[in-house]
Parts: sequence; C-alpha cells; structure tokens
Amino acid sequence: MTSIGATYRPHPFHWVPAAGQRHASADEHPPGASIYPAGTKVTTLCERTVKAATGDTAWLWETCPDCNAAARVRAGLSPVVGAR
Repeated sequence: MTSIGATYRPHPFHWVPAAGQRHASADEHPPGASIYPAGTKVTTLCERTVKAATGDTAWLWETCPDCNAAARVRAGLSPVVGAR
C-alpha cells in the first residue's frame, strides 16, 4: 500500500471559491494549509487574479466554465462540450 504524504496532489490544480464562482488554480497552498485562506490572492486557470473566499456557501457557487475546461485538460480529460 502506498503512503499518502503531505505532497499528494490528485491533479495539478486546486479548486478555490473566489469572486462568486468556484475557480481552479495551479498556485500552491500556503505551507501547512489544505485550502487557500480567505483573502489569499490566487491566479486562476481562467487567467484572473482573485481573492479566495471560505465558508460552506462559497463552495456551492457555480463553477467558472473557463476554469472547468482548463482543469479538465490538465486532468487528462476532454474539455466540456460548449465550454468557452
């Protein structure tokens, strides 16, 4: 069995609620953090700089279609049909 350490990343990006949507970013989390703390500036896969939000409601925001398409490509999947 393989040990999963602190450096385990299932994909080369993380999801982050920010600017009213769920975005994806390849930025590293701050040391010791499993999420981007509220107010952290993050560069997204849709090429925006946003400030991370936290809270249960923020994770329920709609997914940015451009980040979703870029994240799917980085994960080795085809982009979503109709994505911009």
